[in-house]
Amino acid sequence: MAEQMDAQAAALNKTVEAANPAVLAMLSRRGRRIFFPKMGILAQGAEARGKAINATIGTALEEDGSPLCLPSIASQMNLPKGAAFPYAPSPGLPEIREQWGKMLLQKNPGLAGKAVSQPVVSCALTHGLSIAAYMFCDDEDVLLTPDLYWENYDLIFGVSFGGRIVTYPAFNPAGGFNLDGLRKAIAARTEKKLIISLNFPNNPAGYTLLEKEVPELKKLLVAEAEAGRQLVVLLDDAYFGLVFEKGVYTQSMFVDLCDAHENLLAVKLDGPTKEDYVWGFRVGFITFGVKGGTPALYQSLEGKCAGAIRANISNASMPAQSMLLAAWKNPAYAAEKQKAYDLLKARYEEIKRVLAAHPEYGEEFTPLPYNSGYFMCVKPTRADPEKVRQKLLADHSTGIINLCGILRVAFSATPKAKIETLFANLYAACKAV
Repeated sequence: MAEQMDAQAAALNKTVEAANPAVLAMLSRRGRRIFFPKMGILAQGAEARGKAINATIGTALEEDGSPLCLPSIASQMNLPKGAAFPYAPSPGLPEIREQWGKMLLQKNPGLAGKAVSQPVVSCALTHGLSIAAYMFCDDEDVLLTPDLYWENYDLIFGVSFGGRIVTYPAFNPAGGFNLDGLRKAIAARTEKKLIISLNFPNNPAGYTLLEKEVPELKKLLVAEAEAGRQLVVLLDDAYFGLVFEKGVYTQSMFVDLCDAHENLLAVKLDGPTKEDYVWGFRVGFITFGVKGGTPALYQSLEGKCAGAIRANISNASMPAQSMLLAAWKNPAYAAEKQKAYDLLKARYEEIKRVLAAHPEYGEEFTPLPYNSGYFMCVKPTRADPEKVRQKLLADHSTGIINLCGILRVAFSATPKAKIETLFANLYAACKAV
């Protein structure tokens, strides 16, 4: 029996199809059916805003019309009640969406003159990935990713939405991004639609594309799109901006892919979690780009995105959005952010120094390519990675992560003064087991 589709969803689909039929074909079954209700509770509440009597939205107000709140909670916030306690709109506060869009352009000057959607607010990047899966991933749809990927992909795309994660080796023998591996992985698929994840800086490896690698990757994806493949390319930019070497690409590949081809939809997933060091705020952004993208197409995708968010969590944190907006307007923001970057870069450089000073470490482990982000990884030469991890815990009071046969070191969480000891412990543990 055919599924019932709301007329509002059908209208959005018609708009998407008129602008770009390939994008409609990329949408999952859920993605085609979802919509943001134009005449629902939120919309009717918006129409009543400013009226003498507004008995619409399910919030509680004081007699003077301000948000009803407990002083024991309000006293802990340096925010006006109206910026902390009400619901935020499902797609996010209009001002923060506009501001993040401006900041995207500042950080990615290659976006100048390119038509992309307005960012939609998610509950941080994990939720952004989940919304992307909701909109584009059906049962058995394939997500292509390097074999070094964040384990939450399994829960999001595999367990939650029934997709199949297909991997290829992350690095080539020369220590660069494995473009041939991606090419072969795509060629081996018979599906017309593929979801491809590009995560730079990579978690766990801490690798970002070199400037010289970007054109070749773009060329590969465009060639596939020209051949008729429908590509949903997810730009997982969780650690964006943390590049520590010259010659490494400092913009997002969203710049290169957002207008690359009509059969290639670029979906940028980012946010202040790592960029602004606010892990508990749970605010992220979802931005769409496709060649020939029209305002109507983007508004339809934003509407579907907002509907999926409404159905999932209703909206992201109001106080977190308000605090971020205030911080971005603060004259001290840029200098504070630079100071945090310098701290992480100093730890990165200390790792390079320590490894260069101890060539004997190469007998026990090999660093994987790294140049950015929060992490770097090593592959034990002889020892079992899990045994090494357990040895570090038991005998050296040192914790690192074992995954995919490698060991991940989070220098983001390691004081510079302890980095030399960390690697000495790692060497000793590898030798011992």
